[in-house]
Amino acid sequence: MAAFRSAALAVLIAALLLVLILAAIAGLRSNPEDLPWTPLHLSQPVGLFTGRKLAGLHDKGPKCEKLLTEAGVRFETAPPIKDGICGYTDGLRLAASGARRIVLAPADPVMACPVAAGLAMWEWNIVQPAAQRYLGAPVVAIEQLGTYNCRSIRGSATALSEHGSADAIDVSAFRLADGTRITLSDDWKGDGPRATFLHTVRNGACKLFSTVLSPEYNAAHRNHLHLDQAARGAMGWRACR
Repeated sequence: MAAFRSAALAVLIAALLLVLILAAIAGLRSNPEDLPWTPLHLSQPVGLFTGRKLAGLHDKGPKCEKLLTEAGVRFETAPPIKDGICGYTDGLRLAASGARRIVLAPADPVMACPVAAGLAMWEWNIVQPAAQRYLGAPVVAIEQLGTYNCRSIRGSATALSEHGSADAIDVSAFRLADGTRITLSDDWKGDGPRATFLHTVRNGACKLFSTVLSPEYNAAHRNHLHLDQAARGAMGWRACR
């Protein structure tokens, strides 16, 4: 009898494990954005591997531009630039129309295509939902401090900044449709809706960009979010600070 009970228990456990495995497979199939081998689509929700797939577009300009076009993002390509160790081959300027509703100010900065793709998904999945939830109005403009800039990382004499390949953008403020202006320098601290919004969009950016540096990182970032798509490989380290 004891042997029969042990065998029955083993069969029951195996059946439960099979059910759990089948449920997990079904869940992943219904959420392809959570799988590392499924193709990236910018119109999909943000998944577990979305950020790595976006960073994987580095040096894949035509593929990246195709993804933008399919998602309804309008842009103009920029001529390649070679300036010593700096430069880019996949630079573009986002147009203030199409599927995107947020403009950049100053307008028309040149950025690498993976940065543009990350910004589009950040707007749709993170920024606008957070603005409506915490501030009650949509964002109409993102103020930025620059994209392409041939320079080293601040504090280093040799390490090239991601700005040197147009793979980064520094975001300093958000303008709402009702005229409200939310800035990193004035609104980051505290627990009010403005600070909650800024922390939410920072945390969301960490799912889409290789590196996100905020005022919590150091004094050099007290007034902006640094967002970049550094190419560190499929399993490379990611920074969110």
